[in-house]
Amino acid sequence: MEKAKVERINYLARESKVRELTAEEKAEQAELRKEYLADIRASFGGMLDNTVIKRPDGSVEKLKKNK
Repeated sequence: MEKAKVERINYLARESKVRELTAEEKAEQAELRKEYLADIRASFGGMLDNTVIKRPDGSVEKLKKNK
């Protein structure tokens, strides 16, 4: 996610503590948060795809996806 978008999320979060956000700002905040969470989930999924388990007997096994 772009740095400017993260800064905008943080700005809106700080402003919401000081004053009531407008309907447009609330919609923007919700959309930015949705995009941010999607990026985090994709990144975390990528990490799990490259994670392996090393067993005591020395064998190495990739993690399996639960469905």
